[in-house]
Amino acid sequence: MRLPAYDGRKSLYTAGVLPFSWREFKIKLIEEEDGINGPKREREYKVVIKFVARANLHHLGQFLAGKRADAPQEAIQILDIVLRELASKRFCPIGRSFYSPDIRTPQRLGEGLESWCGFYQSIRPTQMGLSLNIDMASAAFIEPLPVVEFVGQLLGKDIKKSLRGVKVEVTHRGSVRRKYRVSGITSQPTRELVFPVDENSTMKSVVEYFQEMYGFTIKHTHLPCLQVGGNQKKANYLPMEACKIVEGQRYTKRLNEKQITSLLKVTCQRPRDRENDILRLKYHESGKEKNCLPQVGQWNMMNKKMINGMTVSRWACINFSRGVQDSVARTFCNELAQMCQVSGMEFHPEPVIPIYNAKPEQVEKALKHVYHVSSNKTKGKELELLLVILPDNNGSLYGDLKRICETDLGLISQCCLTKHVFKITKQYLANVSLKINVKMGGRNTVLVDAVSCRIPLVSDIPTIIFGADVTHPENGEDSSPSIAAVVASQDWPEVTKYAGLVCAQPQRQELIQDLYKTWHDPVRGVVSGGMIRDLLVSFRRATGQKPQRIIFYRDGVSEGQFYQVLLYELDAIRKACASLEPNYQPPVTFIVVQKRHHTRLFANNHRDRNSTDRSGNILPGTVVDTKICHPTEFDFYLCSHAGIQGTSRPAHYHVLWDENNFTADGIQSLTNNLCYTYARCTRSVSVVPPAYYAHLAAFRARFYTEPDLQETGSTGGRGSKTTRAAGDCGVKPLPALKENVKR
Repeated sequence: MRLPAYDGRKSLYTAGVLPFSWREFKIKLIEEEDGINGPKREREYKVVIKFVARANLHHLGQFLAGKRADAPQEAIQILDIVLRELASKRFCPIGRSFYSPDIRTPQRLGEGLESWCGFYQSIRPTQMGLSLNIDMASAAFIEPLPVVEFVGQLLGKDIKKSLRGVKVEVTHRGSVRRKYRVSGITSQPTRELVFPVDENSTMKSVVEYFQEMYGFTIKHTHLPCLQVGGNQKKANYLPMEACKIVEGQRYTKRLNEKQITSLLKVTCQRPRDRENDILRLKYHESGKEKNCLPQVGQWNMMNKKMINGMTVSRWACINFSRGVQDSVARTFCNELAQMCQVSGMEFHPEPVIPIYNAKPEQVEKALKHVYHVSSNKTKGKELELLLVILPDNNGSLYGDLKRICETDLGLISQCCLTKHVFKITKQYLANVSLKINVKMGGRNTVLVDAVSCRIPLVSDIPTIIFGADVTHPENGEDSSPSIAAVVASQDWPEVTKYAGLVCAQPQRQELIQDLYKTWHDPVRGVVSGGMIRDLLVSFRRATGQKPQRIIFYRDGVSEGQFYQVLLYELDAIRKACASLEPNYQPPVTFIVVQKRHHTRLFANNHRDRNSTDRSGNILPGTVVDTKICHPTEFDFYLCSHAGIQGTSRPAHYHVLWDENNFTADGIQSLTNNLCYTYARCTRSVSVVPPAYYAHLAAFRARFYTEPDLQETGSTGGRGSKTTRAAGDCGVKPLPALKENVKR
């Protein structure tokens, strides 16, 4: 009656003491031997259980009551394991989630994959006490098909790559379902495979062996065999038709676009369904409408003009899409140029040279051709903008293009997909014009309150707002570095223009290494630098003032690293400030932004149209800072965006350090207001823009090291950006950006 809970590794937790402090148990398991009616093999295992420690639940009680500030992580972890015990036996555990084909019928994703539904579960200390956080989850699993059927779904894909590491079970031995992990496939068909059966190197074919040993006739002898061992023994080869894929194997590689779309259809639930399953702006004065109050988190730019419209006099267009004829491309470019004009830019109606058609596999040659021909035509003047028409499925083309444009040629580019070129809509053109304007250094919108100097603790004195993020390479990419990005506002009091810096640093390193650094120069002696220092200098050049207040939004930090990141990065901010001027220490507010969590907020009454948006989600601007938040620290959930489809995920903000003495309402209002200044769309966004821009900058920089990383569609950075490598870290530096791209 001690209800043991096992963590799957080396710890067992019980409700009270066991009647011994140490005991060894002997366990016998029976295994079937190979061959028909072969002898049964018995193996004995020794299991030792010994008393180690008692969990301190008194500490947990004091923490929940607000009497202790340090969280009792061990006690919380133990209770989490106890609450997962039953689910671990009934479902397939992966990370903190549990999946099963029985929760909802699996849906086929194509190419041998299917989606399983499941649920995420985690115990969290909150102001209400210990709370169980539960959310719905979905993931891609390998279909438990016969291997021959699985291979038939791969449609010309690399079969060896698709099967390597997959667990299979044999089906030719009746009730004996022995499991193996596939290490590869043979280069020869099954009918040609032979192996030695004794010490005299007597050879026997795989076909003969399976017939004699198991009475199993291999029909598809033209297919290769699975390799499931490293030695040339009989167990090394398994005919595909004698194997079935073991159920419950999660697919961890990259999904293709079709599979992603299919998975989203499964996961995208209206708030009501999901709950049941779980249980302000100003525009240019010449516009027809000057002020625009966002309606439920969105607005549009029709009849309104950008605050600072830029000029594009010299532009060109490359068409990489074979299906887009010259006339169609010309019509699209003309309409986009007109929309840029209408939106407040000065945009020359004709390109410098005629639209250039090119093959995707000749991207570098095409870009250099257009660059040089345009330069000759303009007598050496810079091409200001390159429009690019891409195929809808463009593989590595997008990343290659951005890398060449930004690190080699110094071209600012705007990519557009073929589907948008054929189906031109005013809304799409308006959105692209927004992106072009900010890439050229313009501003689209500013908050009315900012212009009127009414934003608390921002408008009163010069304030710089930073955003920072670190992106790590995907699992299996052992040679790729982590990439850190820091952006900072470059105007005040509007706070809409940002400059950014990126650097490569050691893999999986979460602390941003290059925030502040010093090195010895033979002439100048000790020299100070780093991302924070450079951006502070850039702010002063842009505004004529030095920042008197710093607000730092930090993305991508897990709860276990909060204070490690705070101590290291706050210290770097302090040193960067002090290096500019003795005793220069502006007050700092340090806020961690989290998007990857499983807290969802639902309207109390789904039928009340005044409390939900059109998608059935809670209204943008909803903030929760009680009940489900931390027992003692300052955190809040903010849903700043309107839902489009599915259930909105609020951003979780954790204020780790606040020397500016913000009130809860003050920091929440500022954060929500900033979400309306994101330059690339006419919606309030789900994460505060400086953190969003930092994420975009870090992701873009990965193209400079891995040009084959896939992304499609129109995208681009905002403001200026440059690249570097973290000091003395042994990581290859990112290629430098061209000067005009930095600007």
